[in-house]
Amino acid sequence: MKKVIFGLTIELRQRKKPESSENKESAKEEKINNTAIPERVPKHILFQRFAKIFIGCLAAVTSGMMYALYLSAYHERKFWFSNRQELEREITFQGDSAIYYSYYKDMLKAPSFERGVYELTHNNKTVSLKTINAVQQMSLYPELIASVLYQATGSNEIIEPVYFYIGIVFGLQGIYVTALFVTSWLMSGTWLAGMLTVAWFIINRVDTTRIEYSIPLRENWALPYFACQVAALTGYLKSNLNSYGERFCYLLMSASTYTFMMMWEYSHYLLFLQAISLFLLDSFSLEQSEKVHEVYKIYIFSLFLGYLLQFENSALLVSPLLSFVIALMLAKCLQLNVKKGTFVAKIMKVINFYLVCTLTVTLNIIMKMFVPHKENGHMLKFLEVKFGLNMTKNFTMNWLLCQESLQAPSQEFFLRLTQSSLLPFYILVLITCFLSMIQVIFRRINGKSLKETITLEDGQIGERPEIIYHVIHTILLGSLAMIIEGLKYLWTPYVCMLAAFGVCSPELWMTLFKWLRLRTVHPVLLALILSMAVPTIIGLSLWKEFFPRLMTELMELQEFYDPDTVELMTWIKRQAPVAAVFAGSPQLMGVIRLCTGWMVTSLPLYNDDDLLKRNENIYQIYSKRSAEDIYKILTSYKANYLIVEDAICNEVGTVRGCRVKDLLDIANGHVVCEEGDKITYSKHGRFCHEVKINYSPYVNYFTRVYWNRSYFVYKINTVISFQS
Repeated sequence: MKKVIFGLTIELRQRKKPESSENKESAKEEKINNTAIPERVPKHILFQRFAKIFIGCLAAVTSGMMYALYLSAYHERKFWFSNRQELEREITFQGDSAIYYSYYKDMLKAPSFERGVYELTHNNKTVSLKTINAVQQMSLYPELIASVLYQATGSNEIIEPVYFYIGIVFGLQGIYVTALFVTSWLMSGTWLAGMLTVAWFIINRVDTTRIEYSIPLRENWALPYFACQVAALTGYLKSNLNSYGERFCYLLMSASTYTFMMMWEYSHYLLFLQAISLFLLDSFSLEQSEKVHEVYKIYIFSLFLGYLLQFENSALLVSPLLSFVIALMLAKCLQLNVKKGTFVAKIMKVINFYLVCTLTVTLNIIMKMFVPHKENGHMLKFLEVKFGLNMTKNFTMNWLLCQESLQAPSQEFFLRLTQSSLLPFYILVLITCFLSMIQVIFRRINGKSLKETITLEDGQIGERPEIIYHVIHTILLGSLAMIIEGLKYLWTPYVCMLAAFGVCSPELWMTLFKWLRLRTVHPVLLALILSMAVPTIIGLSLWKEFFPRLMTELMELQEFYDPDTVELMTWIKRQAPVAAVFAGSPQLMGVIRLCTGWMVTSLPLYNDDDLLKRNENIYQIYSKRSAEDIYKILTSYKANYLIVEDAICNEVGTVRGCRVKDLLDIANGHVVCEEGDKITYSKHGRFCHEVKINYSPYVNYFTRVYWNRSYFVYKINTVISFQS
């Protein structure tokens, strides 16, 4: 058997080298004689490598820990958190953040974990006349995990629930920073790039994260896992990675991809952009096809496992990610029998884009036809209006368009990035890598193969597949961030990472010098010098300008003071019946649900059509509608109390057409506007103003029971005595 196997190997070698005519024995001896004996690496080189890795890992972990501690200290100073009562602490969670934390509290109050999960999946104590699966609809897996950890670790005897909850989120942000550090380190080869990444991330934290505004947001839980996935993918795409490192990166990538998908309902859209980047990387023939298709398998596995564990979430089956990956797999099967380098193969490369796009759209349409789903249809309508493809008077659509996070970035955003020197260096690095990538693509089109090993003297940074992936990915994310400002929190962290990698990479400087044909100074030596000098100068300037500001922020004691809301919550807990249902703005309803536990009519969530309709109907209390109309709307949701917010009723916005009352007037046709010969108006006054005057017919339907400077609470009468 051994001879037969050995004979096969010799036969294969002869096919590759037809000039060899030796017999089996001579071939064996020649193979043995020509086999290079691996030289042992000197001990001092091994020590240098170990020291470099040890210092880099220590710096990465330390950076993450320091950032987590910084967030904790800043949060304490901003809200004076430890000196507040529980009610005042909970008020700091606003809007949808309050909803997420309220379910964490419910899990801790449940007699058992199983019972708590059942009550959340069959929840009828949050929104009146509605039973929801809160775990699936609101992606409450972070709260489930946090509640289990809090009770399993015995932390209930050591730390308060709120500190444990925000501590986990701050810890994840530390992991986020560490993952960005490692990604930049892997790309540049020096941990100095990781340090610069962290510095830029913290200095520009207003544009890199929303952690200091809304701690429980799903993205704050999910994006650290995505950063870990990107770091693992970066290592996995490297050409010089050994088998053990490749296996570790693959396992880390698999675990982080699935976890990311479980933590955030919009995660598959971000992974869809990543899949497009990998598809372009594969299409450019950068010899990473097998690795790229292994990543596609991870996507499919994570989607189907997520579908099963997310209560058969149909949104994952109809997601563009699944259709796109399946289309890529089918397109690959059609090209299996085509030899590389042939004319037919080149033709297939040309039509591959069209084939994949067509299959993706077709499969997605088929999936939506056969799979019952409630995908975010309102988001598609929003995009149509956003890009001017449609016009609407719909309140919800116009309200979304007026949100600052859904508008184009402001000039202040670019000014902040420029002042921290991030944007100029990012543009330099991006242009250099992009042009080098274009050079590589043209070489591949002309039939030139890539080098097995890329040296510094080559000055071809665009030949590295992990660099190409990041260039494509950051262009896609940046294009979206230029349209919708809220997406800057996905793009800016990778701007920090890519810019830091570039200025610390000798390959990038060498690529520039090769284009400039530098001859006066040895380009390799100058590239090495600049890769150390430029980041050092940047770091010193950032330290001098921004470090005192960070220290000042930690030293200043800011006080979160909202006595009106505290008084309102206290009154509800003391005076309102336990079975009462409250109606008001969705943001306020989230706080009421958290602080009191009372049932509400609406929630500040925008992924459910019924909740969006409820929000629009409840907002009618700020429109020019009659008392009877408002009464019918509120009683249809079994509301017992109505809360009118003076800040919304008397809102004075910088953009007049974006005030809630203006949007309602447009939707209801209650604004004075000429449409041909028709002039529309309302014969009723604005409800939130009229109800405060306490005259008929408003007193017939509503009785004021509490008020302060910000809120007016009205009991909705059950017995009406109609008066003229």
